[in-house]
Amino acid sequence: MLNAEVCQKARLSRDARFDGKFFTAVKTTRIYCRPICPATTPKEENVTYFPSAIEAANAGYRPCLRCRPDSAPGSSAWKGIDTTLERAIRLINEGALHNGSLQMLADRLGISDRYLRQLFNRHLGVSPKGYALYQQCLFAKQLLHQTKLPVTQIALACGFNSVRRFNDCFKTQVHLTPSQVRKSTQTEASNSLQLKLYYRPPYDWSNMQRFLMARFIPNLEWVDAHRYGRTFEWSGTAGHFTAQHIEGRNRFDVTIELDDISHLKLIINNIKRILDLDVDIEAVEDNLQQHYGSIIALHSGLRLPGTWDIFEAGIRAILGQQISVTAARHLVTCLVERLGKPAGDKRLFPSPCSIARSDFSFLKIPASRKQTLRNLAQHYVDHDTPDDSQQWLTLKGVGPWTVDYARLRGLSDPDIYPGGDLGVKKAANRSTGVFNPELASPWRSYLTLQLWNQG
Repeated sequence: MLNAEVCQKARLSRDARFDGKFFTAVKTTRIYCRPICPATTPKEENVTYFPSAIEAANAGYRPCLRCRPDSAPGSSAWKGIDTTLERAIRLINEGALHNGSLQMLADRLGISDRYLRQLFNRHLGVSPKGYALYQQCLFAKQLLHQTKLPVTQIALACGFNSVRRFNDCFKTQVHLTPSQVRKSTQTEASNSLQLKLYYRPPYDWSNMQRFLMARFIPNLEWVDAHRYGRTFEWSGTAGHFTAQHIEGRNRFDVTIELDDISHLKLIINNIKRILDLDVDIEAVEDNLQQHYGSIIALHSGLRLPGTWDIFEAGIRAILGQQISVTAARHLVTCLVERLGKPAGDKRLFPSPCSIARSDFSFLKIPASRKQTLRNLAQHYVDHDTPDDSQQWLTLKGVGPWTVDYARLRGLSDPDIYPGGDLGVKKAANRSTGVFNPELASPWRSYLTLQLWNQG
């Protein structure tokens, strides 16, 4: 948690770099706000600060209707309070309690459900289920503000089985009714919606755009100077999104179309991961500057460019082994055109089943590499937890570089350093001093990106 003096300076200047890193609660109005709130600045004696929205809510404050704390960038996943707690928060935000139980979450973390409850109560003053419920309600508040979806669709999208349950929970958690949040009475049932997704600056969109443009696959993705979009499939739900960067506003305007709205929150979380919107990039860059600023030229605002999932990233990595980016892009394009399921006038990335069954006669690659593609795809067909990329190393043809690349782009793992990557080795060798990549942990992926950018 930042100290009160830093928080005061940040809120008085409405500094967007602190957006989502803390929340300002006003004692006289019982409202909590983002540091960038446009409302009249309250006196310091009437203000208290909280590191998270849920802690402000637990203290009896309701979210502001002007700055909309539900739209703030997410807190970084490495605030340093407790590694297990941070992982639990990340898994809950990814939907671990949406379809699973608290015991299942505790098992994934390797702890007891009792200890998990203790962690949440000690640090956040709320149970894991209470935290998950508040996040559902904040997401509902965002949809009420930014879309014309009927309340019934919003309830479904946020994981509630009935409108009555949603209304009761929303009022209890947010201290407002849905009708108090939604000023417009016009609604429109639709599986297409637009949302504003914010980030903390700096964000080098031009660099991200160039990276994605060099690797985009026609009919699967689309990229231009201001936008990136793609098709996707999530738990049987097909759709596509387009994210437009709004220069100077620290946000992306995202249009989403999908078959089933019930997975909307998880899909939006994945879009935010692909664009790397929630990282505290200043903290990352301060660390890199401290250790490497004198030996390599660091570039500000670089974000991790994601793919939709780790399976796609793994297939792309296998096809990209020991060839140029352009050649790899051509191979992936052929794969999508031949094996990708049609989605309107676009295509989805091929499923594990379709890749496992293919003879790849249309790909001009060695037979051993075709078998590696089938090995990874069959692994996904046969296993309940195929995303455990360490298991991939048992597959013939899959080595550390492939796993590292897949984790960096498919999971946006912040701590990946592919030391065997040719571009990384060349840039590291050009550094003007002793180069130790371990000093960048837990942000070695951002060091990797800096080295790729050196060329």
